[in-house]
Amino acid sequence: MSRIASNPINVPTGAEIKVDGQKITVKGTKGQLDLDIHPSVAVECLDNVIRVKGFEGVSGASAFAGTMRSLISNMIQGVTEGFEKKLTIIGVGYRAAAKGKVLDLSLGFSHPVSYNLPEGISAETPSPTEIILKGIDKQKVGQAAAEIRAYRPPEPYKGKGVRYSDEHVRRKEAKKK
Repeated sequence: MSRIASNPINVPTGAEIKVDGQKITVKGTKGQLDLDIHPSVAVECLDNVIRVKGFEGVSGASAFAGTMRSLISNMIQGVTEGFEKKLTIIGVGYRAAAKGKVLDLSLGFSHPVSYNLPEGISAETPSPTEIILKGIDKQKVGQAAAEIRAYRPPEPYKGKGVRYSDEHVRRKEAKKK
């Protein structure tokens, strides 16, 4: 069983935490995030250290406490540093172009694919085969990256498609004569 909830969270300078009952608000240089805390979990903030505890005798309270601790830690990291996900496009003629809140993808279909970025997410294309997604909410950045990858996931024979930059695609051997 994980003991992640017992680890305290140190609040860096530049982040402001406000606990109001079962709601926590984190403000930083990059923005503000809110979270509703599970009823079986208590959060206390003293001297720039946050502690999360589950109530005794409540079924699953330690699991919820670990989840809430991770979510709060991610919120603090998001408003101070931000999150970034890199995607790589592999394939002849496959390319991407960021135009404001729209990401135009050419992925070998008969039509171009336009992906509208969610609120709070920005995209950069330093090269036509590279996409960098940035935002303060870790879940939104990861979900946007997964939705873009889902248009053309990497195939196992030539490796063509959209993949995460740190993803390893297992290649299959081609058919033998």
